[in-house]
Amino acid sequence: MTQDAVLSHIDADLPNAIARLQDLLRIRSISTDPAFADDCQRAAEWLAADLRGIGLDAAVRPTPGHPMVVGHMDGPADAPHLLFYGHYDVQPVDPLALWESDPFDPAVVDGPHGKTIRARGASDDKGQLMTFVEACRAWKAVNGDLPCRLTILFEGEEESSSPSLVPFLKENADELRADLALICDTGLFQSKTPAIMTMLRGMVAEEVTIHAASRDLHSGMYGGVAMNPIRVLTRILGGMHDDTGRVTIPHFYDGVPDLDPEIAEQWAALGFDHATFLGDVNLSVPAGEQDRTPLEMIWSRPTAEINGIWGGYTGAGFKTVLPAEAHAKVSFRLVGDQDPQAIRQNFRDWITAQLPADCTAEFKLSGGAGGSRMVTDHPLFEQTRDALTEEWGEEAAFIGCGGSIPIAGHFKAILGIDALLTGFAKDDDNIHSPNEKYDIDSFHKGIRSWARMLGKLA
Repeated sequence: MTQDAVLSHIDADLPNAIARLQDLLRIRSISTDPAFADDCQRAAEWLAADLRGIGLDAAVRPTPGHPMVVGHMDGPADAPHLLFYGHYDVQPVDPLALWESDPFDPAVVDGPHGKTIRARGASDDKGQLMTFVEACRAWKAVNGDLPCRLTILFEGEEESSSPSLVPFLKENADELRADLALICDTGLFQSKTPAIMTMLRGMVAEEVTIHAASRDLHSGMYGGVAMNPIRVLTRILGGMHDDTGRVTIPHFYDGVPDLDPEIAEQWAALGFDHATFLGDVNLSVPAGEQDRTPLEMIWSRPTAEINGIWGGYTGAGFKTVLPAEAHAKVSFRLVGDQDPQAIRQNFRDWITAQLPADCTAEFKLSGGAGGSRMVTDHPLFEQTRDALTEEWGEEAAFIGCGGSIPIAGHFKAILGIDALLTGFAKDDDNIHSPNEKYDIDSFHKGIRSWARMLGKLA
């Protein structure tokens, strides 16, 4: 059967696909709240049953936290083996009063782009993961099998920092290893351009405390003669960037790659309007490295940011003290081959080297992970670009991501496989917020996109 037959089946079956998604959305699978543990179990069982219904050997797999769902389907021996990942857990719904309808009674309503389905998890990530499941369902219905070997992994703790994920991947690495991982937890660029994320930034976080006197001091008695740790901390951190936006910490840019000219050309063609992007938050001038474009600053360049700073008295009125301590939280977004541990140590050494007499520094770490770059020479990457372009009628692009998606790094580090990240969320989907939604158009075209990708394999 032809791909066109699969796409026609998807179109005809869309009402049933929406109904299935609504059934999944009704399950209150909030992973962060123990009160909803039974609901997380129920969501996992619902997904396993649905996968079995389309021919996968699927089961709910226990973990110390919420369960995983793992499914397998054989395919042609010479076809690629794909691992598809999604998560069935959702964020809490607070503040409930701001929802226009029950967050677990999914309603199809009119939205800014047409019909939309409003519910917690509609976009993040139940609607997204079901685009792939529905594409597989259509391929099976029309052709009797899939054109590839397939493993599916659905997680139930993504919204609560995935405590069980790494141990599960390590314990089941041989079972889960594939040629390529597929992740559908991303979105369209500026809500209209289909995109494949090929760069993810990592992160290192540090909390630094500068200690000076043994206690808070009266500023009238000690001001001018005693060292003020807030003065020390602000002076040092104020020098973390030069006048061009470049980070001054020694060796900070070790391992930062130059942007591939072909990728740079794709990004330039996206027509990113940084004035509007910044204007939406009442800003106007890009503050990063001045020899880089705004998209490079967001997607392919590392950052050093002060996320919080405090010390002394901050209540109403004045308490005229010289504080004994000053504190700051600093985070670094990493790219390429930057070494998280080296970044952490270089930052600490840089702080310590600038301390005056009578001051010491104390550091607390908060995790660290390097950036990820996908090797796009796997043929499925270019095939996916073609499939997305065909479906959406707009040239698909390889893009970066300013944030971090840890699962992609885990697949690389533990399973030794790259990940292809593509998704169909829009900027106004209100993920993690009241009135989360997923446009019916995104759901429909997302299913068709995955079907086209499977067709490329066939």
